[in-house]
Amino acid sequence: MGIGKPVKQVLILIAGGILLLVGIALLVLPGPGLLLVLAGLLVLASEFPAVEKYVDPIRDRAMKAAEDSVSSPLRIAGSVLAGLCLLAAGVVWGLVPGLPLGGWSTGSSLILSGIILFALLIWSYKRVRDRRAAKAE
Repeated sequence: MGIGKPVKQVLILIAGGILLLVGIALLVLPGPGLLLVLAGLLVLASEFPAVEKYVDPIRDRAMKAAEDSVSSPLRIAGSVLAGLCLLAAGVVWGLVPGLPLGGWSTGSSLILSGIILFALLIWSYKRVRDRRAAKAE
């Protein structure tokens, strides 16, 4: 026995809305904001076709940002430095209780952001490298 269509729509609306809101917050906070906005829109578009018109422009921007992040050695070094700073800040926030919003809840979110940044950096680098190799052939 499956769940009804209205229940499914509400669940998709909640999941997509959460991804979208977190992505919007991460546009100004450290983290993969555009990619989470894209994920939220894709989830919402699966049930609400009116949202589909927003997916392609965000996808194009997210992919362009991913490619720009590895376009030069200086940008790669800056991204690696930002990731290391996120990891270090996460450890500090986790270990120093007197900091504002101190504790492992804040520290772990900073560490997770750093790990996600490194994963996206590796993915972006491989994508650009493969695209350049395909053009060379």
